[in-house]
Amino acid sequence: MTLNGLFVPLVTPFTASGGVAADALERLARRLLADGATGLVALGTTGEPGSLTDAEKEAVVGVAARVCRENGAPLLVGADSAGALHRLGGRPEVAAALAVVPPFVRPGEAGVLAHFSRLAALSPVPLVVYDIPYRTGQHLSVGTLRGLAAIPGVAGLKSATGGIGADIVELLADPPAGFSVLGGDDPYISPLLALGAHGGILAAALVDTAGFARLVPAWRDGDAAAARALGHRLAPLSLRLFAEPNPTVIKGVLHARGEIPTPDVRLPLLPAAPESVAAALSAAG
Repeated sequence: MTLNGLFVPLVTPFTASGGVAADALERLARRLLADGATGLVALGTTGEPGSLTDAEKEAVVGVAARVCRENGAPLLVGADSAGALHRLGGRPEVAAALAVVPPFVRPGEAGVLAHFSRLAALSPVPLVVYDIPYRTGQHLSVGTLRGLAAIPGVAGLKSATGGIGADIVELLADPPAGFSVLGGDDPYISPLLALGAHGGILAAALVDTAGFARLVPAWRDGDAAAARALGHRLAPLSLRLFAEPNPTVIKGVLHARGEIPTPDVRLPLLPAAPESVAAALSAAG
């Protein structure tokens, strides 16, 4: 299985009383697919999963799964433990689980390989490894990335390393067969696609879904002029959407547009400053 295209991580909208706004989540999910997203991601970082109860997580996945099933779209779900992976069994719309490199403990690259070998062996769905060293504290070399690609049941990589480093450049110069490389640093997605990435998991696409949806095939099909122009427009938007911790500015923009009932986030996050939201709205046009 190769995952290609634009996958958009859902925010979790909250009502004025603090609960999950399931109706707004469903409308947002349907709009993203209508605007050109290939698939959706539930319970990614953008969805604030650490602040959700188990019941709320189940509700979010249920909404996303139903919308993806009705639209024939793949769903990725954030899941890092045996229990979370087990709960994805029996959901045919779930194409893969997004599993982060173990954070904080810095297990070493051999430990990372052992960890994902174990998870893949017990998971009912393929895994996409989420490599985000500025959150995990664990660097992965190109050798380890190739080792991950060789594990049965590991379908791909979300690369969010804070830029485009030598390891991902070397991987894309000779990509493993059947292994998807998806960009996860929104401001750098255009050059990463130019290097051969298969697509992206991009929170900024919540705001300009159609633009990011055009960017992926433009690079894939060799339309460099159109891709470069799109990339030049979308990179500044991405920078403004991440001017404060994700997803605070994005939620502010979606609320200003009337797509979600509040811009609220849950602690330890705080709502974005009005000037940050205004700058992002201006960049979005």
